[in-house]
Formats: sequence, structure tokens, C-alpha cells
Amino acid sequence: MCQSVFRNKPDTQVTFSLINRSTHIPLADLIDEGELREQLDHIRSLSLRRGESTWMRGNTFYGKRQMFRPDFMDWFEKLRLPPYHLERVGDQYELTFEGSWPEVMLWEIPALAVLMELRGRAVLNTMGRFELQVLYARAMTKLWEKVEHLRQVPDLKIADFGTRRRHSFLWQDWCVQAMQEGLGAGFAGTSNCLIAKNRDMEAIGTNAHEMPMVYAALAKDDAALAVAPYDVLADWHEEHEGNLRIILPDTYGTNGFLRNAPDWLARWTGIRIDSGDPATGAETAIRWWQERGEDPRTKLVIFSDGLDEAKIVELHKQFLGRVRVSFGWGTLLTNDFRGLTKDDRLAPFSLVCKAVSANGHPTVKLSDNPNKAMGPQSEIDRYKRVFEVGAQQPFEVVV
Repeated sequence: MCQSVFRNKPDTQVTFSLINRSTHIPLADLIDEGELREQLDHIRSLSLRRGESTWMRGNTFYGKRQMFRPDFMDWFEKLRLPPYHLERVGDQYELTFEGSWPEVMLWEIPALAVLMELRGRAVLNTMGRFELQVLYARAMTKLWEKVEHLRQVPDLKIADFGTRRRHSFLWQDWCVQAMQEGLGAGFAGTSNCLIAKNRDMEAIGTNAHEMPMVYAALAKDDAALAVAPYDVLADWHEEHEGNLRIILPDTYGTNGFLRNAPDWLARWTGIRIDSGDPATGAETAIRWWQERGEDPRTKLVIFSDGLDEAKIVELHKQFLGRVRVSFGWGTLLTNDFRGLTKDDRLAPFSLVCKAVSANGHPTVKLSDNPNKAMGPQSEIDRYKRVFEVGAQQPFEVVV
């Protein structure tokens, strides 16, 4: 994603902001501001190590060598992340990042991971040694029971998408190793490149809502806004092929996106479903492919919204043989401590870091779940009109 932005929109100025959807979690009361600043300052001191750069330059991703171009890697190797703004507001933190898009976008993952881990440590620090040992024994058992359930599923393909809201780095690494051992070929890889490198496995992922959100914010009028989500994918089409050609259609509503999509998009590899009812989203995609003369059985559908193993089993059973089914398993893989502590103090919650403006214009996300919508209300109303979004069913946002 960063390479695509570096190539196509390098001078775009953006602001990213922390958004705690779970306002009942008082982050500023749990996390010491000095410790948070120490971690953020440390992140700003980091750069690629030589071995990491060599791995990125020479590794095969999705069967393609040298995915990352030399000019991008030359820039990336010198990169230090730009400054941040941190301020306590009530019992929450206001954390923002401003600057050029290719630089600022890289704050999202480490910022979220640090906040989630510091929140976890704040809870763990109140526990004794044996209490901690029992906690992790229970968490390991809980995950392994999920793995044993999933290993009974034929032709399963599942990847770790849990970096942003993991319990901790070490815990994510343990979860990935457990998946690798327990599922074998059914485990497709991890979106965490460091773990992929260290564990000699596939680094795997898709593009995200951030890209159409920024392209749309840059649109000069309603006509340009209507085609902005397709402009993103036209640029992506020039960069990538094969399994990286995955459509993420829900930023401004899946139905409208597919209804107005250019025919060449139907020939892409597949679709990722990340909001709304997942079965409804898959059925919509199947009909769309059929209407355009494509065989859905050759298409990849990646489910990635709020998954746990029971939902994975259900969706796999429902769509196996109708499409190529795959799953990006996130927070409830790498941070499922629900029910393991008093008052559920380690339960995961919904924390995101989103682009909120581009070149001074506010960004908007509608989603297939109105509870995930973001942006000024006047712009949300405008986007709904332009993208012909009708009534939507709200769903609880778990993570």
C-alpha cells in the first residue's frame, strides 16, 4: 500500500487520528502518558535493519520476486516516522499524526499495537506471578481449542490479520506458531512481516479502506467522488497481479460499488468482506460475478470482520464449493482474553487509527455497517447521496 501511495500520491498531506470506539475503556487512566511517549519516541528512532531490507528486496511475495521497487526501497530504508501529537482529553488520549501520506500511513500499525499492549500491561501489572501463569495457561488452552475445532474443517485457508489489536508481540508470535503447527497447510501466513520473516512463512494481506478514503477526499466534485474508489484500484492494477488483486468494496457501500463497477474489476481475483453481514456480502459478490459472466467458483472471498472460530466454520460450510473461501482472522485470534480475568479487564476492544483528512479535506467512511461510519455528518450525507446508499442495518462493533 505504501509503495502504491509513494508512486501515485507522494505529496498528499494527511492527518491520521486515534479513534477509540469503545469509550468505556479509559485509555488515559490505564496508560501512563510518559510511558506512552517513551514508546512512541522509540518507534520514531527505528528504521529497517539490513537483514529486513534484504528480505524485502529479495523475497518472493505471492509468487512474485522483487515486489518492492528499488526507488521505493531506497526511500523506505532511510525513513523515520514523522512527529506525533499526544494530548490527554478527559479519560482518553488524542493522538494524531500529520505529514505526507507515505510517511504518516506507517504510524497506524505500531501506534495501535503499542496502545493495546500498554493497556494489557497495565492490567497484568496488578496480578501476581501465579495468577499470571494461570492466566496464560488458560489463554493458551482457549486458543488451542479453537485450533482443534478448525483443524476438522476440510480445505481451510486462514491467515493471521491480528497485528493491530494484538495482546502483545510475543503473544501474537505464539498464536502464529500454534496456528502453523495445528493447521499445517491450512494456515496461509501472517500479515506481520517480522513474524513472517522470522518464522519463514508467507507474508499475506490485502489493501485497506484508507486508500479509497483519501482518494475520495481529494475528489474535486461529486462526479470525481463517484469514480474515486475505482481510481484507487486502477492504480493498484498497474502495480500488482494475481492474489493481490482483491477488491475491498464496502468503504462506501458494497451494493453501490458493485453496481457501478467497471467490467474489468469482475476479472480480478476476488473480494474481501469486512463489514455488514458476511453471508449477505458473499451472496452479493456471487451474483455480481454471475451477472458479468464470471464463474464464482474460481473467485476468492476473504472474510475478515470480527471473526471467531465458530463463525469461520459456519461461513466455510456455507460457501465451500461456491467460491474459494479464505479468512483473515484478526483480534479474536491474537487478543482473545475474554472471560479470563476479573471484570473482563483484558477483553479486546475496538481501537482504530484512521485517515481523517487529506489536503485539508475531511475523509469519510460509510461501511456496510453504519456503526462503523466516520466523518462529518454533512459529508456522510453527501457521500450517501453520491454513492446511492439507502437504509443500512446496524451491527454491533465487537472489535
